[in-house]
Amino acid sequence: FPIGDTTVTWTVTDTAGNTATCTQIVTVEDNEAPVFVEKLPSDATYECSFVPDATILTATDNCSDVEVVFKEVRTDGTCSSDYILERIWEVTDENGLTTSHTQIITITDKTAPSLVSNLETELDVNCTEIPEVPTLEFEDNCSSNVTVIYNETSTYDDNQISNYEIVRTWTVIDECTNEAVFVQKLNVQIDNEVVQINDRVCTDNGTINMDVYLNNNESGSNWVLESGNVTLEGNTFDPENVELGIYTFSYTTSSNGCLTTTEVILEVHDECVVLPCGRKDVIISKVITPNGDMQNEFFTVEGIETCGFVVDIKIFNRWGAKIYENSNYKNDWNGTAHSSSVGNAEKIPTGTYYYIINLINSGMKPFAKGFYVGTK
Repeated sequence: FPIGDTTVTWTVTDTAGNTATCTQIVTVEDNEAPVFVEKLPSDATYECSFVPDATILTATDNCSDVEVVFKEVRTDGTCSSDYILERIWEVTDENGLTTSHTQIITITDKTAPSLVSNLETELDVNCTEIPEVPTLEFEDNCSSNVTVIYNETSTYDDNQISNYEIVRTWTVIDECTNEAVFVQKLNVQIDNEVVQINDRVCTDNGTINMDVYLNNNESGSNWVLESGNVTLEGNTFDPENVELGIYTFSYTTSSNGCLTTTEVILEVHDECVVLPCGRKDVIISKVITPNGDMQNEFFTVEGIETCGFVVDIKIFNRWGAKIYENSNYKNDWNGTAHSSSVGNAEKIPTGTYYYIINLINSGMKPFAKGFYVGTK
């Protein structure tokens, strides 16, 4: 009988055609709801990178064929990879009896992005060979877009030159604020490139601007005297009143932690000075009066004091007798004669005498001329 009330009538007839009837009402009720066949899935939490497919459920009913209806409702959370799935399976028989099952799946993102590229985490480098910042690739298990924040710090100090560290940091954040940090440390060795310049300057060259020895890109430092007794005025050096000799100056600049030192070695000389060393510059006494009045007391050869010549002198009387000779004369003869030349007199007599002077190392011909001696 179908579900509901069914009227059943029985009719009986005898041979004479007489009939009798009986009526029965049969009521069929369905009080049993459909039943799921498979094991029902329970609530669960999954990482966003693994969301299981919905379980396929079937059902049976004691009275009719039934079909399971499935639906899924998503409720988003605070980020794209955090959400809740509500999965509902429902089956209804022909009598309207319903059985349902609900599964709550919580999807979450707890995994930070990862590094795909190769990264050397620590390197020992020279300051001239600091590598470029590498281009890194990152991936995330759930987010298609990640935020990369790059930062670089250095312990380099212009005021205290020494080996230093560069720390490169990549902070990578996915859409659910999961964060990963990747670090590269560079141990930088200081290098000092020394450029040496040798030059010669004369004492009368005038003030020298030391910056002429620098490249165009060198600035921001100060010249330092490394050797020699002289005072620098900023970047200027005046060779006029300093001792002849070697002076060393240095200028050090830094770029990206590397040092460049320009070392200038200057030889200060006086070869450019025009000395009064010609024949016309030689001044020889014409008269000497060695009488104690301190005027014209000595026979002198002057005007060649700075020339480096050696004076070789011979003095003769008018008869040609040599009365004085000195191969390294120092302007100190005052009319004294050799004891064998003029009797025993200490001073030579008044009169005219003659000299022959040879200036050794001068390249000049000897000087020969007369001069007057007055001893009274």
